[in-house]
Amino acid sequence: MIRAFRNLIERQLAKAQVEGQLQGLEGAGKPLPDRSSETHVDAGLAAGLRIMAQAGVVPQEFTLKEQLAEARRNYTGLTVPGQRKAAMARISDLEMRYNMARDARKSFFR
Repeated sequence: MIRAFRNLIERQLAKAQVEGQLQGLEGAGKPLPDRSSETHVDAGLAAGLRIMAQAGVVPQEFTLKEQLAEARRNYTGLTVPGQRKAAMARISDLEMRYNMARDARKSFFR
């Protein structure tokens, strides 16, 4: 890391500590959470997903994946040809939307 940048970071941290901005933070005095499951995931993606999860936001890709799994389960129980055709159209639509969301995420994090 560039020395000037490191010095800037250290000054900002010292200033925040003097102003008391580092007191009473969530998780203070507790061990860091175990994130060993994220070792195979890109660090940027893992951080982004963690921030979204803490904010209560679910990426569209995940909701579409759940909807797709449910649509596939429902399709197996259908016997009426018209209903099966409509269910297959829904599955096709969800697959397309899921693949688009997944590809968009992958291209964003490249």
